[in-house]
Formats: sequence, C-alpha cells, structure tokens
Amino acid sequence: MVEKKIDRFPSTFTIDNFSSTTTLTPNDIKIPIGRKETINEKQYDPYEHRTLEHPNTFSGALIHILKSSMGTGILAIPMAFKYAGLVTGFIGTMLVGLLCTHTIHILVVASQKMCIAEKRPSMGFSETAHAVFKYGPKPLRPLAIFARLFVDIGLILTYFFGNAVYVVFIGDSLSQIMSHYCPELKLGSKTFMLALMVFLLFACQIRPLKFLVPFSAIANISMMVCFGITFYYMIDRISDPEGEVGKAALSKGISGLPKFMVTVIFAMEGIGTILPVENSMVKSNFIGCPGVLNTAMVIIVFLFGSVGFFGYYVFGEDTKASVTYNLNDDDLAMVAIGCISLAVSLTFMLQFYVPMEISWRYVHPHIPTKYHNMVQIVWRLIAVIFITLIAIVVPDLGTIIDLVGALFLATLGLFVPAVLDLVVNWEDGLGFCRWKLYKNVLVMLISIFATVSGTYFAIGSLLE
Repeated sequence: MVEKKIDRFPSTFTIDNFSSTTTLTPNDIKIPIGRKETINEKQYDPYEHRTLEHPNTFSGALIHILKSSMGTGILAIPMAFKYAGLVTGFIGTMLVGLLCTHTIHILVVASQKMCIAEKRPSMGFSETAHAVFKYGPKPLRPLAIFARLFVDIGLILTYFFGNAVYVVFIGDSLSQIMSHYCPELKLGSKTFMLALMVFLLFACQIRPLKFLVPFSAIANISMMVCFGITFYYMIDRISDPEGEVGKAALSKGISGLPKFMVTVIFAMEGIGTILPVENSMVKSNFIGCPGVLNTAMVIIVFLFGSVGFFGYYVFGEDTKASVTYNLNDDDLAMVAIGCISLAVSLTFMLQFYVPMEISWRYVHPHIPTKYHNMVQIVWRLIAVIFITLIAIVVPDLGTIIDLVGALFLATLGLFVPAVLDLVVNWEDGLGFCRWKLYKNVLVMLISIFATVSGTYFAIGSLLE
C-alpha cells in the first residue's frame, strides 16, 4: 500500500501575499516548487473566510478575554501573595503573566498556521492539537488523535474541577452569611452545597448558549458590586491610622513558590476560551502590538498584581482563600459576599456549557437520535452530582484551587502550547541556534515543576 503523504502547507504563496499579523521568518514556510497551476495562488487567509453573523470587534474580544480571566480567581490572589511575600509575589505575578501571555500567543499562531494548512477559517484547541501532529514530523503523526483526546479530556476535567471550586466557594459564602444573621442554626457549608446542587440540577438543563446571556449579565453586575465593596474595605483599612496593616512579609523564600505559582495560574489562565474568542474575530488584530491579547494581559496582570499586593498588605497572615472571607462582619460585607455568591452561581451554568459540549460531541454519534434528549438530561444530572461530590469530599477551597492550577491549567496552559509550538516549527526551523527548542523545553520544565510540586503540596494539605 502506498502511503499517502500529507503536505504541511498545500498552498503556494509568497510573503508579500501574507495578510496575517503574525511575523514569519524565511524559514517559517516551505514553498512547494513545480506546480504551475498553483504558482500564483494567493495564500489562504482564515479571516477572509469567516462568515460570522455577529463577529467580535477589538473591544468585544477584549471584554471576553478580561471576563474569562477576571472571575472569582482574582479574589484568591492575596492568598497567593501570602505564600510568596509582597515583593516576590508582585514580581512573580508579572513573570507568570508574561509566561501565560507567551503560551497563549504561540497557541494562536499554531492555530492560524493549521487553518492555512487545512484551508479552514477557524479551529478550536483540540482541533489545533490534532492538526499540528497531523502535519508534523512523520513519526509524530500517529499521535494526532491522542493529542485531540488529551486536550478535550483536559478541558472537561478543568471545567469540572473549576466548577467544584465554585460550589465550595458558594457553600462557604452562604454559610458565612447564615452565621451572621442566624447564628443559632449552625448550618455548615456542605448543607448549602447540597441545596445549591438541587438548584443546579434544574438550571444546568438550559442548553442554548444564547439563553445564558441574561444570567451572565446579572453575574457581571453582581461581581462588580462585590469588587467595589471589597476595594472599599481595603482602602478604608489602609487609611485608618489605627488599622493594623503593613505586617506582611516582603519575601518568604522558595518554599511557597509552588503554591504561589499554581494559584496565580488558576486565577489568570483562561486557555479554554482563547481560541473561541479569536475565532469570533474577522480582523487579524488578536495578536501583535497592541493587539487584543497583549492589551488584555497588561490589564489583567496590573489588576492581579494590585489586588494581590494590597490584599495581602492589608490582611497579612490572616489572608484567607478568598479575600471576601476577610471582610468585616457587618451588613455591607454580607452584601458583597451575597453578590459574589450570586455571580458565581450564575457563572457556573456558563462554565458548565463547555465540558457538556465537548463530551456530547463524543457521545451522541453512538446513541440513537430518538434518545438524544433523554441521554442529555441524564448526563447533565450526573455531571452536576459528580461536581458537587468533588466539592463535598474536598471542601478546602485553597486545596482545590491548587489542584486545578497544578494538574490541569499548568498542563493545558503551559505544557501543551509549548509542545505544539515545538512540533509545528520542528521541520520549518527552530530559529537561530535552535532557540525555540530551548525556550519551549524551559516552558515545559516550568509546567512540570508547577504540576508536580503544586500537586504534592495540595495532597499534603488534604492529608493534614
């Protein structure tokens, strides 16, 4: 049997015809010679072939990226500073932000190259992973299906465990409110987790994404109110001459760096939403300078660094897994905690949509059409129960954040993009003195360090 050879880039083109914002070196592209019918063919431009009913503008894409990264995770950043110290934490946040920006950038570039190779207008994360290995070095091509499955399973588990963080957070918050107004009842957080599960069993049956838009709008407003009240308390405590602030450590050495890193990665990394947002644009200004990505990450890193610095500066060693747990025991603080609980409850449904769509893509071909609706209902019920059980078994919010950041986001957000960048550039050239090889290996080593050490400390916390 004659093996069918797959051209890495079937279109023939010149650099002058290249209309993407991605800057390519002469070694980035192989131009096939001798095909007279394609010698004047213009390079395929994914943006020119995207027919979208409601495409995203620069500002729209920017808002989506900010929203995906600035959820409840920002409230955990002061705890990350508690692990590292004020100075180390601030510098570390800048470095982690730079690292996350770079890995997102190379993922988008790899996706754009694969869109050109397959002449497709857009690709998701797992589709990009599949295509990179499919068009990669010949020995790696059999791994294409595995790469797609690995990314899809990783995304499903990321969102499942991320939603478990939401359940724990809501349970703890509602328990705090109940203790303030009805201390005699003494209801624990697990009681509220089970009550929340009943609500989610029904709410998560909503399938069309457009029906979740009103819930997201309410969630955004509630979250803004919470952030506003939280900043008010922090500023008020700093300005209070009798307030006990400024007792935070400047640095705590290297022992707390693994927990610091995975907490910041959990809060900052939104790798699952990057390509969907990029795919919703019809102009090539997602990457580049200034670009949507760079603009969003500058804002995110600045806000995360500010919240982490002042949160830990104000509350010191008393800083908790969410800074809202440090607010005063008064009515205004309860409003903030109630608002963030409402926001997270409604955001749960949007985050739940992603793993359901990915898993259903694999399941539905094996089920008769007449049973699709029933199976979807049962599968969604099982998924909500599974997520709630994770939250009940591991009720420590900080531990789940560490586990999600170490096991899933460090892998999908750092390791996988580095591997894809290495494979997609392997035959086209790795740059001067093979610098792309050493750079990607370094990123992979950082990811492995964060995964192994973060998981070790998180499991250690569970066993204490």
